[in-house]
Amino acid sequence: MAKNEKTSKTVAKKASELLSNPKTSAKVKSVAASALAQAADKKSPRPLRRNNK
Repeated sequence: MAKNEKTSKTVAKKASELLSNPKTSAKVKSVAASALAQAADKKSPRPLRRNNK
């Protein structure tokens, strides 16, 4: 996989759902965890800028 390729939001969400389901098999959880490891990081909101005049 190229460095700039990331798991899509849709796939990451489904992987998260699979990991939280206790009935999901260990093999499926392994694949889901791999997909989440390749998902893009969540961007935190930018802090508010304050004018210090």
